[in-house]
Order: sequence, then structure tokens, then C-alpha cells
Amino acid sequence: MGWAGPLCTRQLADLGAEVVKVEACQYPDWWRGVDPRPAFFAERQYEKDLRFGVLNRNKAGITLDLSRPEGAALLKRLVREADAVVENYAREVLPKLGLDYPALAAERPDLVMVSMPAFGGSGPWRDARAYGSTLEHASGLPSVSGQADWPPTTNQLAYGDPIGGLNAAAAVLTALLHRRETGEGQHIDLAQVECMFPLVAPWILAQSATGSPGPRRGNRHASMVPQGCFPCTGEGWIAISVADDAAWAGLCRAIGRADLDADPALATAGGRRAREAELDAAIAAWTAGRDADAAMAALQAAGVAAGAVRWPTGLVRDPQLVARGFWQPVERAWLGQHDQPSAPFREAGQGPFPVRRPAPLLGEDNAAVLGAARAPGQGAGGAGRRRHHRHGGGAGLAEEVPRRRAMTAPGRKQE
Repeated sequence: MGWAGPLCTRQLADLGAEVVKVEACQYPDWWRGVDPRPAFFAERQYEKDLRFGVLNRNKAGITLDLSRPEGAALLKRLVREADAVVENYAREVLPKLGLDYPALAAERPDLVMVSMPAFGGSGPWRDARAYGSTLEHASGLPSVSGQADWPPTTNQLAYGDPIGGLNAAAAVLTALLHRRETGEGQHIDLAQVECMFPLVAPWILAQSATGSPGPRRGNRHASMVPQGCFPCTGEGWIAISVADDAAWAGLCRAIGRADLDADPALATAGGRRAREAELDAAIAAWTAGRDADAAMAALQAAGVAAGAVRWPTGLVRDPQLVARGFWQPVERAWLGQHDQPSAPFREAGQGPFPVRRPAPLLGEDNAAVLGAARAPGQGAGGAGRRRHHRHGGGAGLAEEVPRRRAMTAPGRKQE
């Protein structure tokens, strides 16, 4: 998984942690691409993926071949100065390399380490591998998404990766606080699929309490009637949710349907549920001739929950995000100037945490980071060599080692 681990450590890097990203030339971060054709390397296409740039900003980057003794030894030297290690491998990889938690804790006994295999480090599925989208299916979410007559419906957003990464960041911070109080390190076993279960909690609870998860409703809601997403002019859409009977009256006024408001059969949610298709058609007829933002303003003024649906491509110009300085222009070699999204948290009354540096080029910080770690007289055999780029092509993220925030944070950490 090339998203979960890097997002975890990017959260920490945004907060000021010193993070060292460890890749291998043979198996670089998969967001760099896995194209084996010569032009891919000649044109440095592996440095031009914006997704890699967003997930790995504020980090240093080195290359190590962990399958070689020299590379493993260099990693261990780095761990001695690290607060934590975050690794995004399948469960069996680091033990095979002799770099599992006992081996690394021998270098630093109070080390915090997060391992985040798809299904955790124990149980019959411990060695199964997965992607964010397959984790979505394992969580049960597709079985409750979509319309009642649809097959299980994947959202195609690979939820498992970012949700796992955010949970891992919280776990690292909690473990570091625990160590500050007790002096104890720990190995955290994070199952990415289990991070998904809060998304399906309502259906799990319903099954437990009633013996049935209830019907699939698509865009509709169990108690807010009507609710849905309706077309507007151009390519616009608007989401509308009638939360109670007072909002229903407001909706009728806003769309000019006093006849619906006067109908006693529609005065309650149960009555409206029986005629939901008719009401959806009435709302769609009104929204179809209106701009999404204008319709949103009219409905909100009438006390109806409504929001224009935003296209991701339009968010760069969104006035709310612009006013908060959410987009930060960053210059990076081979990628040029581009806008980076800020961290979604900040100190109240302050601007966003800055993007201090762009994502590292492959092996960019080898000299600075590995120079201090290499033993006197030791060659560079463990560091990845650029002539190996031609053979790169797996989706293997090594570790990231977040290290201490300058002057204030308590130590170092690795990804």
C-alpha cells in the first residue's frame, strides 16, 4: 500500500517531525510509477507524479537496499536516533529481512514502531495482502452502499489507505506520549481493515439489535425525507436533505409548491416516504432550471439543509479555501510549480502549517542522512545506486523514519 504509510508520516511531518523516507531503487514508492520502458527513466517520469508530491512533502528521502547487509546495517544505525518507525510492508517482509521489531528494538529499546498490514499481524488472514479498494469490500461497506437492486457497490476511493494512515498517525502520537510518561516503547499492530469499521457501524449495530442491517437507500435517508442529489443547470448538482417537518414546509415555499405543503398526507416523514419518488421529481423539476449555488442559497434561506456539489477540479478556486490560504504554491524539480493542499488543522487564528520543502527526489538526501550514519571506512554499498533505477518496478515502500522536531519534539522517527 503506497498511500497509508506515507499519509501517516506526512501528518507528522506537517506537524514538524523530521521524517526520513526510505525507498529502494529496485522498489520505489509506487506513486512514482512502475513503467519499465527506458523513456520512463530517461525523462525522469518517476519524479513527476503529483500524488507522490502531495503525500511526501516535508520529508527527506534516501534509498537503501535492505536485502543487502550494508543497507540493513545503515537502517539500524538510523533507528538508533529515531523516535519511531512506520512501515507499510506486508506482514512477513521485515522479519525475512531481519528488520522486525525485536531486531530494531535491540538498537533502541524504547522504539515506537507501527506495522500496518491489511488484516493485522495475527489471525488466519494475517498474510493476506490487499489494496484500499479490496479493504473496502472486506469491511462490508459496498454491501450497504448504492441502491437496493444494485450489486455490492465500490466507491472506488480506496478508503482503506487514507483511513488507515490517519489512524496510524494517531497511534504513533499516542505511543510517543505513553513513552514520555513511562519510558516504554512498543510495537503497534494496526489492521487497516479494522480502521474501516466505523464507516459501517450503523449497519453492524442494526444487525446486532434487530437481526437485519436494514435496506440499502442510495442517496436517501432513513428519517430525513426527502433527501437526495438533484441536477442543476450546466453540470451542477445540489444535495438536499429535509431534516424535519419544519424544513419540509420551508422546502415547499422555496420551490413554489404550496399544494404539497397543504397536503396533510405529506405533513410527516412517514407520509412523505410513501410518495418519495413523486417528491424527488418535484424537487428535480425546480432545481433543473437553476444554478446550483443560487438554489443552495434559496433553500438555506428557507431553513433547508442544502449544498452545491463541488467538483474536485473547481476546489482550487473555492472562495472558502482561498480565504483560508489552503492552497500553497510549491516549486519542485521535474514537477514545476504546483499547489499543495494544506494540513486540515492549524492553531486557531493562525495560517496553515507551511510546506517547508517539496517531496524528495529519489535518493536526494543520501549524502546528508547516510553520511552521518555510515561507519568510518564503510562504502556506499547499502545505499541505492541510481544505475539501479532501470530495474525499479515494484510497489514496495520501505520504512519512514520520523525524527525529532527541531528543538522541541522528543526524538526521531522513521517511515
